[in-house]
Amino acid sequence: MIDHIGLGVGDYDKAKEFYSAALAPLGLSLLTEVVQQDGINKAAGFGRDDEQAFWIGSEGKTTPPMHFAFIAESRAGVDGFYHAAMASGGRDNGAPGLREQYHPNYYAAFVFDPDGHNIEAVCHKPE
Repeated sequence: MIDHIGLGVGDYDKAKEFYSAALAPLGLSLLTEVVQQDGINKAAGFGRDDEQAFWIGSEGKTTPPMHFAFIAESRAGVDGFYHAAMASGGRDNGAPGLREQYHPNYYAAFVFDPDGHNIEAVCHKPE
């Protein structure tokens, strides 16, 4: 339904480093980078299989803070996301674990990115 989504960030280089590390355990990587020129801001597109679904741009922090949930193929992916995000400047907003209030297999972790956006990784599969 959605082709891609973009998020303005306050510190482009810091955000690019954060998302490169945090999304790697989910199998997502930096696929495209647009250089700043002729009034166009810098931008980085993350995804897999040559499909950039998540973008950050240097136009400044998007307000109000947003919430994004990325799919993890396994609970280990959720754990890896959380630890990589925390090591790359994220702030804890919910350690990896079951969130049974959503459904019995909702395993997720939440971190605030460097701009205060609530970033989540979730696995819907049983162990």
